[in-house]
Amino acid sequence: MNRLLLSLLIFLLPFALFADPVKNLISQSGGVAEYPTDHLLVLFDSTRVDVMETGLSHFHIRQLTKILTTQGALRMKAVKYGYDPLSAYVELKKVLIHKKSGETRELDLKKVLDYPAPARAIYWGAREIMIEVGRLEPGDAVEVFIYKKGFTYALLQNDDDQYIPPMRGHFYDIVPFYSGDPYLVKVYDVYMPKDKPLQYEFYHGECTSKKRFLPEKTFYSFSMKNFKPLKPEPAMVAWDDVAPKLLLSTSPDWEAKSLWFYKVNEDFKSFEPTPDARKFVSDLLKGAKTELDSITVLTHWVADHMRYSGISMGKGEGYTLHSCAMNFTDRCGVCKDKASLLIAFLRAAGFESYPAMTMAGSRIEDIPADQFNHSVTVVKRRSGHYELLDPTWVPFVRELWSSAEQQQNYLMGVPEGADLMITPVSPPENHYFRMNVKSKLDKNGNLAGTLELTAEGQSDAAVRGLFTRNYMSDWNMLVERELLKVYPTAKIKAMSYGEPYNHMAAPILIKISFEIPGFAIDGANNLFFNPLTTTNLFIAGMPYLGMSTTLESRKYGFRDRTSRLVELNETIELPKGMKVKHPAEAKQINGTFNSGNFSWSQKNNILTITQSSTFRKRVYEPEDWTDFKKCVEAQKELGAQPFIGTL
Repeated sequence: MNRLLLSLLIFLLPFALFADPVKNLISQSGGVAEYPTDHLLVLFDSTRVDVMETGLSHFHIRQLTKILTTQGALRMKAVKYGYDPLSAYVELKKVLIHKKSGETRELDLKKVLDYPAPARAIYWGAREIMIEVGRLEPGDAVEVFIYKKGFTYALLQNDDDQYIPPMRGHFYDIVPFYSGDPYLVKVYDVYMPKDKPLQYEFYHGECTSKKRFLPEKTFYSFSMKNFKPLKPEPAMVAWDDVAPKLLLSTSPDWEAKSLWFYKVNEDFKSFEPTPDARKFVSDLLKGAKTELDSITVLTHWVADHMRYSGISMGKGEGYTLHSCAMNFTDRCGVCKDKASLLIAFLRAAGFESYPAMTMAGSRIEDIPADQFNHSVTVVKRRSGHYELLDPTWVPFVRELWSSAEQQQNYLMGVPEGADLMITPVSPPENHYFRMNVKSKLDKNGNLAGTLELTAEGQSDAAVRGLFTRNYMSDWNMLVERELLKVYPTAKIKAMSYGEPYNHMAAPILIKISFEIPGFAIDGANNLFFNPLTTTNLFIAGMPYLGMSTTLESRKYGFRDRTSRLVELNETIELPKGMKVKHPAEAKQINGTFNSGNFSWSQKNNILTITQSSTFRKRVYEPEDWTDFKKCVEAQKELGAQPFIGTL
């Protein structure tokens, strides 16, 4: 009997008396009464990893899942497992169907299908194996045995053995101990060569761990029992940042990974400019006058002119970036291709430039496992400091490094080596969103006036996307629609928005002259109306307004798009003698990371509405929620009910 089943028998002692522990575990493990909100129950999930001296790893995976509901049966109608043939070999060894009646049926593995995995934008040859299970009913269970050789990501295809990790001799893994389904037990075992020290840490929870010295290997085991699905929160940080997980790595530190990343690309000659590229760069920079001019021109040319689309190109996937010759010819690729071409361009212009790795969407922990999903560029300025550039995330953005990536870890591949770093918070005034409205309301409820909107940084990009993500022939209609979706009778008398594609020339500036017949609703000597700045016009620049604020407190951290400053000012000339009232009172929030002022006032026949919000971070801690929530709700409150004007 293997170690997993022995562990289960100890864990579930009553089952130890029966002849078939698997069948009795299935029958005695409970159903919808014990798990009323779940559809599947994972009875055990076991992974055993045998690591060779080269770093080549053999994975033996066994999982037993019980069907709780008909919806769960539909979810388990097929067994699937994804892999990348450049870095892993996968084989479905056995699939058993344990029927509630007690019958056990083994699937015919000749019916296993191996096919290209569904993909969008990145076509790297990833594949899936799949076998249909057939009709299942609540109470049935599916037991799956899988063998895998290799590693998780397509990092670098080797000439000798494609399943040996690119950082030869090393091993790492990232093991989630959380799921959308409840688990009775999850076990992860590793057998390491004795001369390979293994670093590991269990985050955001506790597990049972042990270490044993065997004749030729060191054995590590990690297990966790009885964990249930975690309840998500709106706009929360990634599950990897808060849920239990295990990280393991034989890499000594991040500096070792940095030096390896630098060397593997220099040896591959990824960034060697071709003669054509050198001439092209020289022509691009003819008008550049300063160091920053040159960096800006090259970054935005790659950002705006190299299409994001990834296809498998053989040797040079993952950590080894494709060559300048390939990227400059194809002018399409994924983040690493855009980063690589920019490095080559910068080197052609005389700059010292290198690649960097980062993790978009979640934190990177201290254990030097390969927690990366995005590649960017660093350039060494004349002052000696390195500056981050991201040609993937700044098409038509007035930044060189996207502030949607602030508070994000990264690792540079530089000749002197580097430790793990984090991008700084961008000042909110770098991402201002300002709207000024001046108008006049007549006694019949008609409104006429002007609206002026300007924005910078990530707020600029959000508003500018109205144009750059759509056909030029639709631009006028899209601007007009911003008013029409709130005021169906609105008429645009004139509008201007400059040249949206010329994004580096100046911040976006939209000017609109408008009329809105029937703007205010007449009701028994009162006019009811919602001023423009209270109605979420151009909400793309204020995405936080779409965030639910129903939670009184949070368990997990949460994210906004970026730090930002929002200023909304509106004056309405009212008909003579009109008095206005509104239930919202003036509010002032003075939080550490969120502050704001929200007020309205009437002086003579002028109604003034003033709103300002400052959001000083992108990623927030749970305790920051109170002030963030107050700012969002104060702005929403002004638009929740109409202003009432009485003559």
